[in-house]
Amino acid sequence: MTERVKRLLGLARRQTGNRLVISSEKLERRVALLENGVLEEYTIERQTDRNIVGSIFKGRVKNIEHGLKAMFVDIGFEKNAFLHFWDALPAALDSGVEQVERTKGGKEKKRITAKDIPEIYPVGSEVLVQVTKGPISTKGPRITTNVSLPGRYLVLMPYSDQCGISRKIESPKERERLRKILRELDVPEGMGVIIRTVGEGQRARYFVRDLGLLLEQWRKIEEPLKKRPAPLCVFEEPDLVERTVRDFLTDEIDEVYCDDEQAVKRMGELVGQISKRSKSRIQQYSGQQPIFEHFGVQKQIDDAFHRQVWLPCGGYIVIDETEALIAIDVNTGRNKGGKDVEKTILQTNLEAADEMARQMRLRNIGGLIIGDFIDMKSRKDQQMVYQRMKDRLKRDKAKTHVLPISPLGLMEMTRQRAQESISGSVYESCPYCNGRGKVKSSMSMSVELQRALHIVLRNYPEVHELKITVNPHVLQRLRAEDEELLIEIERKYAGRLTFRSDATCHHERFSIVNTQTNQELKY
Repeated sequence: MTERVKRLLGLARRQTGNRLVISSEKLERRVALLENGVLEEYTIERQTDRNIVGSIFKGRVKNIEHGLKAMFVDIGFEKNAFLHFWDALPAALDSGVEQVERTKGGKEKKRITAKDIPEIYPVGSEVLVQVTKGPISTKGPRITTNVSLPGRYLVLMPYSDQCGISRKIESPKERERLRKILRELDVPEGMGVIIRTVGEGQRARYFVRDLGLLLEQWRKIEEPLKKRPAPLCVFEEPDLVERTVRDFLTDEIDEVYCDDEQAVKRMGELVGQISKRSKSRIQQYSGQQPIFEHFGVQKQIDDAFHRQVWLPCGGYIVIDETEALIAIDVNTGRNKGGKDVEKTILQTNLEAADEMARQMRLRNIGGLIIGDFIDMKSRKDQQMVYQRMKDRLKRDKAKTHVLPISPLGLMEMTRQRAQESISGSVYESCPYCNGRGKVKSSMSMSVELQRALHIVLRNYPEVHELKITVNPHVLQRLRAEDEELLIEIERKYAGRLTFRSDATCHHERFSIVNTQTNQELKY
């Protein structure tokens, strides 16, 4: 077999099935989920960035803002955490979980309202909280008193006696089987559990084992609560390797490749606690090429994180992130189509919906998202695009909400924003343009410079010789286009202008110096 055939066969194998690829470097760990060779999930964790979402703290109430209906809690960070009164109430199961009654009857508990919260948690009192949203920009973390511990198949809720099943498990027969398992689980009184989506099809013993691990974990959390004062971290959200095993390593994953020996051993130990058979899927990569290059991940990352992302049909989407919202614009681009314009527009919009849902996951963008689709006259086509978007968002682990396309052709969405987006953590504002992405044109700078020269020569009549330092691009414009205008200024004020270029001079800056005194003049 020739080397070329071997390479082609290796490429074909790398492009089929579902694969987790983990790159572990000194400063950064990355996880990529490939489905038939296509990048569908991407996560980064850096040593300098501490992911506190999911971590549990013993905090102290610092102050209560009745107007905001919120309190600020010291959990040991520079900025106090924000606890809304609603997040301090005992939470009901959200709409994504079906409640399952385990026991009948029981005492009816007193209903707590938002008005009771300041009395329950007065200033100076200690409170056990969990971070739901990390610090973003200038804002501190957001927290809740509704603590939960996610396991492989279950979520343990130590302070809630509600039990439920994820609504993403759709089979009525399977739901009934899981209800029976749930009722038979030995959950301590006052606690509750939720069966996660990955629990579908799993045997009862896996849930029993998972519950045992979670209860043991909770006992370890409770130990320091009585002994040590607030602020105190009692449970730290696991690192990327452990979270990957917990959240990604399902039966749908065919292979896991990691380039770090220690991480492979640790994953094997974690998986072995739940399913020894799954250990065989975890393999160490020891090739010469970087692991992301070998599996074709790096090129897909580079292509996906451009502002403009191309679609298979030849159209493209443009993604712009602001502090308040994310705007995604859809364009036909090279997809001019044939005679049927409506069909071309529909095809582009459908592919755009697929890519938008994928980009939201890859970039971890959240908050308010506006999709500006190409106008469609047919209400049926609009509904088709809306349904496509809803279908693609079902696999998103973050909570999403999407509205139908408005008469203006806009689709409004919200996506849970638990931490900084990938671009927010990887990139920083350009020091040259201050994040605008644009600088003034050479013509604009020429106009501003001439305006400044008029002011200086008018205000300093005794000055006749000036030395002006500008950016090389601006000087090129002055010489090629505006030389006559500068000569007119010299004639009008009987002055002499000398120009020099400086590559270190900012494109939007210039200096005007009195040649005789070597003093910079204000304008």
